[in-house]
Amino acid sequence: MNRELWKHSIVYQIYPRSFMDSNHDGIGDIPGIISKLDYVRDLGVNVIWLSPVYASPNDDNGYDISDYLSINPEYGTMDDMDQLIEEARTRGIRIIMDLVINHTSDEHKWFIESQKKDSPYRDYYIWRDKPNNWTSFFSGTAWDKIGNSYYLHLFSKKQPDLNWNNPDVMEEIKHVMKFWLDKGIYGFRCDVINVIFKSSLENGKKRLVLTGREFYHSQEGCHEILRTLRKEVLDHYECFTVGETVMVNTKEANDLILPQRKELDMVFGFEHMEVDQINNKWFKTKFKPDKLIKVLTKWQKEVYWNANYLSNHDQPRSVSRFGDDKKYRIESAKMLGTLNLSLKGTPYIYQGEEIGMTNGDFKNLSEYQDIETHRIYALAKKLMFPKWYRMKMIRKTSRDNARTPMQWNQDGGFSTKKPWLKMNENMKFINVFDSIQNSDSILNHYKELISIRKENDVLINGSFEPLYTKSGLFVFKRYHSKSSIICVSNLTKKAKKMPIKISGKILLSNYKRENLSDQILKPYESILVMEE
Repeated sequence: MNRELWKHSIVYQIYPRSFMDSNHDGIGDIPGIISKLDYVRDLGVNVIWLSPVYASPNDDNGYDISDYLSINPEYGTMDDMDQLIEEARTRGIRIIMDLVINHTSDEHKWFIESQKKDSPYRDYYIWRDKPNNWTSFFSGTAWDKIGNSYYLHLFSKKQPDLNWNNPDVMEEIKHVMKFWLDKGIYGFRCDVINVIFKSSLENGKKRLVLTGREFYHSQEGCHEILRTLRKEVLDHYECFTVGETVMVNTKEANDLILPQRKELDMVFGFEHMEVDQINNKWFKTKFKPDKLIKVLTKWQKEVYWNANYLSNHDQPRSVSRFGDDKKYRIESAKMLGTLNLSLKGTPYIYQGEEIGMTNGDFKNLSEYQDIETHRIYALAKKLMFPKWYRMKMIRKTSRDNARTPMQWNQDGGFSTKKPWLKMNENMKFINVFDSIQNSDSILNHYKELISIRKENDVLINGSFEPLYTKSGLFVFKRYHSKSSIICVSNLTKKAKKMPIKISGKILLSNYKRENLSDQILKPYESILVMEE
């Protein structure tokens, strides 16, 4: 059994609610995904990360699961899911699913039963007679009351935390994992995986955010859980795991993924997602490319195997954040794609990134659907932030920026009915149909880029060496055996002089550069060069 095929993989994340609606109710669904599998295959990726499709009341868009072994009727049936797995497999595509095991929905039968003090499910969750001083990731207290007892929820009050000190919880989750792996999925993206174990329920050190985190962040008990799941479940299948890990540094990342640890295969770090914020993601500062370059370089040099991404369902669109979504949208989207797929590790592409989709164009609060956005807006209002500033905060940072429906054609093409979330008006000129027709589109750049990566062992297994990392320029070498490829990226809207001498064969250029004699890099220019 080859457990490391994922090192050769390129992952495409699908947010089911916003990908394709097949039954005309304004909500994306599994049959809609099936109808677009040829598109995913033609892009060249070989793994789909499917955001949650489990039964859920959708307080947090599927990350509040009411039944791990059922499909949300909005998305289809278990037969649809079986068909998706099989249809993807016939196209050479594997599926990984979200594994959300820090919490369930408060509508899960376990939690409903746990409200009875004499229930065998009582200890599946964390109940107390009195709350401690911990605060939630979604702001406010991390405790809510039912009857005379309080239960812990690090996220929404409709997402009660599971009690991983109870061995019965371990057995339940092992059963869930085996159920899906036996159906043929290729592994799991493990949601907020490094906060699942609470080593104590003492009052925490008071902080501006996340009071109490010293008792649940990356505890040894979490490592023990992951080693058990690996040994007793995952090692019996050809599969991989990627962990969403909160507030980890490179050492903590390696503690989760080094092969000898036998825990996860890779993790999503967030340090590079924090380069444009002050203390909290809602307080943005001007993006400075050198900060991003510095963090990416550190993780490339220090982490055993990276999960590389520039956007996902929780983050603003990469071209709106790290590029220029107006004058240089096409150039900067191509540059960011080249950068992401040239780094050491497994690249992740978020749906729509390959056509340069931008942040949403929401005009007022009522157009946002994200629960976190509404809670932060309410908190900012309570703190007397002026309305213009509250709107600025959510306009830049809301998770809905990434969740606007996929733009298939000039009319949207996502649904024949009003979509669950407002589509961006720029669908009239940013869409898949037009991208396919245009040989110089962002989409066709991605296809060529993916083909180059799959054909070059240097980009899959090669080591990483930074060559120049200043003034908004990121130049690095990937080398393996006797071959090497240099990636040059100008992350600014200014023309820059080539910082070092480079020679070789140009594999890809977002400006269709034919030679290296011109030493001036255009705004957001990217070049891949095979050294000779």
